[in-house]
Amino acid sequence: MTRPDWMPRIAPALLVCLAAPAFFVVQWTWLGWLLLAAGIGAAWLMERGAVTASGPSLTRDLSLIAFGLLIVSVIPLAAELDNMAMLRFTLALGGAVVVPYLISRFVYRDRAISFPWRTHRRWEGLQWAWLVAVLVLGWLILPFYFITSGVYLNWPVVDTPELIGRLFVGVGAVGIWDELFFICTVFALLRRHFPDVVANVLQMIVFVSFLWELGYREWGPLLTIPFALLQGSIFLKTHSLAYVVAVHLLFDAMVFAVLVHAHNPGLLPIFLI
Repeated sequence: MTRPDWMPRIAPALLVCLAAPAFFVVQWTWLGWLLLAAGIGAAWLMERGAVTASGPSLTRDLSLIAFGLLIVSVIPLAAELDNMAMLRFTLALGGAVVVPYLISRFVYRDRAISFPWRTHRRWEGLQWAWLVAVLVLGWLILPFYFITSGVYLNWPVVDTPELIGRLFVGVGAVGIWDELFFICTVFALLRRHFPDVVANVLQMIVFVSFLWELGYREWGPLLTIPFALLQGSIFLKTHSLAYVVAVHLLFDAMVFAVLVHAHNPGLLPIFLI
Protein backbone atom coordinates (compact mmCIF):
# COMPACT_ATOMS: atom_id res chain seq x y z
CA MET A 1 0.00 0.00 0.00
CA THR A 2 1.33 3.43 -0.97
CA ARG A 3 1.07 5.81 1.96
CA PRO A 4 1.49 9.57 1.99
CA ASP A 5 4.32 11.00 4.05
CA TRP A 6 3.44 9.54 7.44
CA MET A 7 5.80 11.38 9.78
CA PRO A 8 3.57 14.46 10.30
CA ARG A 9 0.61 12.14 10.90
CA ILE A 10 2.20 10.31 13.81
CA ALA A 11 1.30 13.00 16.37
CA PRO A 12 -2.51 12.83 15.93
CA ALA A 13 -2.44 9.01 15.90
CA LEU A 14 -0.26 8.89 19.00
CA LEU A 15 -2.60 11.25 20.84
CA VAL A 16 -5.57 8.99 20.06
CA CYS A 17 -3.70 5.85 21.11
CA LEU A 18 -2.49 7.50 24.33
CA ALA A 19 -6.13 7.95 25.28
CA ALA A 20 -6.08 4.21 26.06
CA PRO A 21 -3.65 4.46 29.01
CA ALA A 22 -5.56 7.55 30.13
CA PHE A 23 -8.81 5.55 30.19
CA PHE A 24 -7.54 2.16 31.35
CA VAL A 25 -4.29 2.69 33.30
CA VAL A 26 -4.45 6.00 35.18
CA GLN A 27 -8.25 6.06 34.68
CA TRP A 28 -8.46 9.79 34.09
CA THR A 29 -11.50 9.83 31.84
CA TRP A 30 -11.28 13.56 31.23
CA LEU A 31 -7.72 13.13 29.94
CA GLY A 32 -8.83 10.36 27.60
CA TRP A 33 -11.54 12.59 26.14
CA LEU A 34 -9.05 15.44 25.77
CA LEU A 35 -6.49 13.26 24.00
CA LEU A 36 -9.10 11.87 21.60
CA ALA A 37 -10.38 15.33 20.78
CA ALA A 38 -6.85 16.69 20.33
CA GLY A 39 -5.80 13.80 18.11
CA ILE A 40 -8.85 13.88 15.85
CA GLY A 41 -8.81 17.69 15.76
CA ALA A 42 -5.15 17.75 14.79
CA ALA A 43 -5.76 15.19 12.03
CA TRP A 44 -8.69 17.24 10.70
CA LEU A 45 -6.66 20.46 10.66
CA MET A 46 -3.79 18.67 8.95
CA GLU A 47 -6.00 17.20 6.24
CA ARG A 48 -8.03 20.41 5.84
CA GLY A 49 -4.83 22.30 5.20
CA ALA A 50 -3.50 19.80 2.67
CA VAL A 51 -3.35 21.05 -0.89
CA THR A 52 -4.63 17.76 -2.32
CA ALA A 53 -6.30 14.84 -0.62
CA SER A 54 -4.47 11.56 -1.10
CA GLY A 55 -5.24 8.16 0.32
CA PRO A 56 -7.66 7.30 3.13
CA SER A 57 -8.71 9.92 5.65
CA LEU A 58 -6.72 9.82 8.87
CA THR A 59 -9.45 11.83 10.59
CA ARG A 60 -12.09 9.24 9.75
CA ASP A 61 -9.92 6.28 10.71
CA LEU A 62 -8.89 7.83 14.03
CA SER A 63 -12.54 8.59 14.74
CA LEU A 64 -13.35 4.89 14.34
CA ILE A 65 -10.69 3.99 16.90
CA ALA A 66 -12.02 6.72 19.17
CA PHE A 67 -15.57 5.36 18.97
CA GLY A 68 -14.31 1.95 20.08
CA LEU A 69 -12.28 3.36 22.96
CA LEU A 70 -15.15 5.52 24.15
CA ILE A 71 -17.55 2.58 24.17
CA VAL A 72 -15.16 0.35 26.14
CA SER A 73 -14.36 3.15 28.59
CA VAL A 74 -17.96 3.44 29.80
CA ILE A 75 -17.72 0.22 31.83
CA PRO A 76 -15.32 -0.88 34.57
CA LEU A 77 -13.05 -3.63 33.26
CA ALA A 78 -12.45 -5.39 36.57
CA ALA A 79 -13.10 -9.08 36.01
CA GLU A 80 -16.48 -10.11 37.44
CA LEU A 81 -18.57 -13.19 36.74
CA ASP A 82 -22.12 -12.28 37.73
CA ASN A 83 -24.85 -12.03 35.09
CA MET A 84 -24.93 -8.23 34.96
CA ALA A 85 -21.16 -7.95 34.64
CA MET A 86 -21.07 -10.46 31.80
CA LEU A 87 -23.93 -8.67 30.04
CA ARG A 88 -22.13 -5.35 30.52
CA PHE A 89 -18.95 -6.75 28.98
CA THR A 90 -20.86 -8.29 26.09
CA LEU A 91 -22.64 -5.05 25.18
CA ALA A 92 -19.62 -2.76 25.59
CA LEU A 93 -16.99 -4.94 23.97
CA GLY A 94 -19.37 -6.03 21.24
CA GLY A 95 -20.31 -2.43 20.57
CA ALA A 96 -16.66 -1.40 20.35
CA VAL A 97 -16.26 -3.74 17.37
CA VAL A 98 -19.68 -3.44 15.73
CA VAL A 99 -20.11 0.34 15.88
CA PRO A 100 -16.81 1.27 14.14
CA TYR A 101 -17.45 -1.43 11.53
CA LEU A 102 -20.95 -0.14 10.77
CA ILE A 103 -19.80 3.48 10.63
CA SER A 104 -16.96 2.56 8.30
CA ARG A 105 -19.16 0.45 6.06
CA PHE A 106 -22.37 2.46 5.90
CA VAL A 107 -21.46 6.04 6.87
CA TYR A 108 -17.93 6.45 5.50
CA ARG A 109 -18.70 4.01 2.66
CA ASP A 110 -15.41 2.13 2.76
CA ARG A 111 -14.17 -1.26 3.84
CA ALA A 112 -11.43 -0.17 6.21
CA ILE A 113 -12.36 -2.85 8.74
CA SER A 114 -12.63 -6.51 7.82
CA PHE A 115 -12.31 -9.85 9.59
CA PRO A 116 -10.33 -12.20 7.32
CA TRP A 117 -11.18 -15.45 9.06
CA ARG A 118 -10.06 -17.79 6.30
CA THR A 119 -7.13 -17.31 3.93
CA HIS A 120 -7.61 -20.58 2.00
CA ARG A 121 -4.03 -21.50 2.85
CA ARG A 122 -3.04 -24.41 5.01
CA TRP A 123 -1.08 -23.66 8.14
CA GLU A 124 2.61 -24.46 7.74
CA GLY A 125 4.74 -26.53 10.04
CA LEU A 126 6.22 -23.48 11.74
CA GLN A 127 2.75 -22.20 12.52
CA TRP A 128 1.77 -25.50 14.16
CA ALA A 129 5.05 -25.47 16.09
CA TRP A 130 4.28 -21.98 17.39
CA LEU A 131 0.92 -23.16 18.70
CA VAL A 132 2.72 -25.84 20.71
CA ALA A 133 5.32 -23.30 21.87
CA VAL A 134 2.56 -20.97 23.11
CA LEU A 135 1.20 -23.71 25.35
CA VAL A 136 4.65 -24.57 26.71
CA LEU A 137 5.62 -20.94 27.30
CA GLY A 138 2.28 -20.25 28.99
CA TRP A 139 2.71 -23.31 31.20
CA LEU A 140 6.20 -22.16 32.25
CA ILE A 141 5.69 -18.40 32.62
CA LEU A 142 2.10 -17.72 33.61
CA PRO A 143 1.97 -19.55 36.96
CA PHE A 144 5.09 -17.73 38.11
CA TYR A 145 3.66 -14.38 37.01
CA PHE A 146 0.16 -14.76 38.41
CA ILE A 147 1.07 -16.39 41.72
CA THR A 148 4.30 -14.65 42.75
CA SER A 149 2.96 -11.19 41.83
CA GLY A 150 -0.44 -11.84 43.36
CA VAL A 151 -2.28 -10.56 40.28
CA TYR A 152 -4.50 -13.64 40.28
CA LEU A 153 -6.37 -11.81 43.05
CA ASN A 154 -7.53 -9.33 40.39
CA TRP A 155 -9.85 -12.10 39.19
CA PRO A 156 -12.73 -13.38 41.35
CA VAL A 157 -12.43 -16.57 43.33
CA VAL A 158 -13.62 -19.53 41.24
CA ASP A 159 -14.36 -22.38 43.62
CA THR A 160 -17.52 -23.93 42.16
CA PRO A 161 -18.16 -25.65 38.82
CA GLU A 162 -20.47 -22.81 37.76
CA LEU A 163 -17.89 -20.10 38.47
CA ILE A 164 -15.15 -22.11 36.77
CA GLY A 165 -17.40 -22.47 33.72
CA ARG A 166 -18.15 -18.75 33.69
CA LEU A 167 -14.45 -17.95 33.94
CA PHE A 168 -13.71 -20.27 31.01
CA VAL A 169 -16.34 -18.55 28.84
CA GLY A 170 -15.27 -15.06 29.90
CA VAL A 171 -11.55 -15.57 29.33
CA GLY A 172 -12.14 -17.09 25.90
CA ALA A 173 -14.67 -14.46 24.81
CA VAL A 174 -12.42 -11.56 25.78
CA GLY A 175 -9.50 -13.24 24.00
CA ILE A 176 -11.45 -13.43 20.75
CA TRP A 177 -12.59 -9.82 21.16
CA ASP A 178 -8.98 -8.70 21.64
CA GLU A 179 -8.14 -9.83 18.13
CA LEU A 180 -11.31 -8.40 16.59
CA PHE A 181 -10.68 -4.96 18.08
CA PHE A 182 -6.94 -4.50 18.53
CA ILE A 183 -5.80 -6.32 15.38
CA CYS A 184 -8.70 -6.22 12.91
CA THR A 185 -9.86 -2.74 13.88
CA VAL A 186 -7.14 -0.61 15.50
CA PHE A 187 -4.14 -2.18 13.75
CA ALA A 188 -5.91 -2.41 10.40
CA LEU A 189 -6.92 1.25 10.50
CA LEU A 190 -3.45 2.43 11.50
CA ARG A 191 -1.79 0.38 8.76
CA ARG A 192 -3.61 2.50 6.18
CA HIS A 193 -1.46 5.46 7.23
CA PHE A 194 1.78 4.16 8.76
CA PRO A 195 4.47 1.54 8.15
CA ASP A 196 3.60 -1.80 9.68
CA VAL A 197 6.14 -1.48 12.50
CA VAL A 198 4.82 1.93 13.53
CA ALA A 199 1.19 0.79 13.34
CA ASN A 200 2.05 -2.28 15.42
CA VAL A 201 3.64 -0.20 18.18
CA LEU A 202 0.62 2.13 18.25
CA GLN A 203 -1.87 -0.74 18.52
CA MET A 204 0.28 -2.27 21.25
CA ILE A 205 -0.23 0.85 23.39
CA VAL A 206 -3.99 0.37 23.19
CA PHE A 207 -3.82 -3.42 23.65
CA VAL A 208 -1.59 -3.34 26.74
CA SER A 209 -3.56 -0.53 28.37
CA PHE A 210 -6.77 -2.54 28.13
CA LEU A 211 -5.10 -5.62 29.57
CA TRP A 212 -3.75 -3.55 32.47
CA GLU A 213 -7.21 -2.57 33.68
CA LEU A 214 -8.45 -6.09 33.01
CA GLY A 215 -5.98 -7.34 35.62
CA TYR A 216 -2.54 -7.88 34.04
CA ARG A 217 -0.73 -5.53 36.39
CA GLU A 218 2.48 -5.44 38.42
CA TRP A 219 5.12 -6.56 35.91
CA GLY A 220 2.46 -7.81 33.52
CA PRO A 221 3.47 -5.40 30.70
CA LEU A 222 6.72 -7.37 30.38
CA LEU A 223 4.47 -10.15 29.07
CA THR A 224 1.67 -8.21 27.41
CA ILE A 225 3.88 -5.85 25.39
CA PRO A 226 5.72 -8.62 23.50
CA PHE A 227 2.46 -10.58 23.19
CA ALA A 228 0.67 -7.64 21.57
CA LEU A 229 3.56 -6.98 19.19
CA LEU A 230 3.81 -10.67 18.29
CA GLN A 231 0.10 -10.91 17.54
CA GLY A 232 0.38 -7.96 15.18
CA SER A 233 3.43 -9.46 13.49
CA ILE A 234 1.80 -12.88 13.16
CA PHE A 235 -1.25 -11.30 11.55
CA LEU A 236 0.99 -9.51 9.05
CA LYS A 237 2.59 -12.80 8.04
CA THR A 238 -0.52 -14.98 7.98
CA HIS A 239 -3.33 -12.48 7.22
CA SER A 240 -5.45 -15.00 9.13
CA LEU A 241 -7.79 -13.99 11.93
CA ALA A 242 -8.34 -17.68 12.60
CA TYR A 243 -4.66 -18.22 13.34
CA VAL A 244 -4.14 -15.24 15.66
CA VAL A 245 -7.34 -16.22 17.49
CA ALA A 246 -6.02 -19.79 17.84
CA VAL A 247 -2.77 -18.47 19.33
CA HIS A 248 -4.65 -16.20 21.70
CA LEU A 249 -7.09 -18.88 22.84
CA LEU A 250 -4.30 -21.35 23.57
CA PHE A 251 -2.54 -18.71 25.65
CA ASP A 252 -5.81 -17.89 27.40
CA ALA A 253 -6.39 -21.59 28.08
CA MET A 254 -3.24 -21.45 30.18
CA VAL A 255 -4.45 -18.23 31.83
CA PHE A 256 -7.72 -19.96 32.74
CA ALA A 257 -5.93 -23.04 34.10
CA VAL A 258 -3.54 -20.92 36.17
CA LEU A 259 -6.37 -18.87 37.68
CA VAL A 260 -8.23 -22.04 38.66
CA HIS A 261 -5.01 -23.47 40.09
CA ALA A 262 -4.16 -20.29 42.00
CA HIS A 263 -7.60 -20.09 43.64
CA ASN A 264 -7.81 -23.84 44.25
CA PRO A 265 -4.34 -25.19 45.09
CA GLY A 266 -4.09 -28.86 44.26
CA LEU A 267 -7.07 -28.95 41.91
CA LEU A 268 -4.87 -28.83 38.80
CA PRO A 269 -1.51 -30.27 39.84
CA ILE A 270 0.15 -29.66 36.47
CA PHE A 271 2.22 -26.57 37.22
CA LEU A 272 5.67 -26.15 38.73
CA ILE A 273 4.54 -23.57 41.29
